[in-house]
Amino acid sequence: MSEASVSGLLFIVVAPSGAGKTTLVRRLIARTPDLALSISCTTRPPRPGEVDGHDYHFMDEARFDAMRKAGDFLEWAKVHGNYYGTSRRWITGQWAMGRDVLLEIDWQGAAQARGMFPDAIGIFILPPSLEALAERLRGRGTDDAAVIERRLAAAHEEIRHVDDCAYAIMNADLDTAYAQLASIVAASRLTLSCQRRRHPEYFERFFPSL
Repeated sequence: MSEASVSGLLFIVVAPSGAGKTTLVRRLIARTPDLALSISCTTRPPRPGEVDGHDYHFMDEARFDAMRKAGDFLEWAKVHGNYYGTSRRWITGQWAMGRDVLLEIDWQGAAQARGMFPDAIGIFILPPSLEALAERLRGRGTDDAAVIERRLAAAHEEIRHVDDCAYAIMNADLDTAYAQLASIVAASRLTLSCQRRRHPEYFERFFPSL
């Protein structure tokens, strides 16, 4: 199924770990009709409180590799020593049901997804500073010092890819950042190209030359 054959939009939200991406995305999904969050597959072990099939599809490397070789992933990447991937079949199924899809992935996965769907809407969530990012990561209490230092080092490289996205949100205040994220989704649904795909009969009747 090509992107041109469906009316659904694909949003890609990217950020370094600790920038607040997951909090913003969960709020957006809860408040936005017909917007589905893709649940990634990962070989990372669950963190406390995470549920298989809700937060991630947790699996071992052998199963992940089998899915990769079968072409089941829209994108996949190795991040901080673990593998992550997004199901192509699930996304096209959501589009077929009239839903938009949001991917919460890293910059490597975003690049792969854009290669297949170049009209995907990229949104980068930035921390207000690297010092603030370090404070957030330590405040989680889920990673040891070595892991935090590795994530901070990776953040330098990840932020360099901000210009791969059409939009950038600096998450200094959660409510402000959420309002900005929601406005991007709302505006994207109102572009002429999107409206033409969603209401083809209307535009073919009144504007056959468009």
